[in-house]
Amino acid sequence: MRRVSEGAGRDERGRDETPEERADRNFSDILQELRVVLTGTQLISGFLLAVAFQSRFEDLDADEVQHYLVLVAIAALATLLGLTPVLVHRLHFQRSMKQQIVRFCNVLLIATLAVVSILVIGVTSFIFEVVVSATAGLWASVACTTAVVGLWIIAWAARRGASNGD
Repeated sequence: MRRVSEGAGRDERGRDETPEERADRNFSDILQELRVVLTGTQLISGFLLAVAFQSRFEDLDADEVQHYLVLVAIAALATLLGLTPVLVHRLHFQRSMKQQIVRFCNVLLIATLAVVSILVIGVTSFIFEVVVSATAGLWASVACTTAVVGLWIIAWAARRGASNGD
């Protein structure tokens, strides 16, 4: 049987935890989600880095090289955004700021997800552009953007539905 510490009480979801325990749990959730996102980001970044060392890289036209370099920059931004919550936690470790850290890191995680979504769209477009044609790259970009926007809308609607008790 769990001993209830002072200040603990059931919240609106029926959890029996202190605000500090809730912040610890929420930060742990953020870190788990970042692990998933950063693994995908590392795979995409590795792909992009390998592209520059392929013999066909020299065959890219100026627009394709520019597209590639933009993608490398976006991958770097996604990686840095994903690492920032760890930095924030380290800089504010044991300063009784966990709730503020969780709120800020949640914003960083959402920003990371947005940038990774843009990166996925760009990489998909780039691959179609190089392998098929610029027109195919454009169509792949439109299709992928539609999928990303649709999924974000579904996620947002699910959040709103959950907060309304649906």
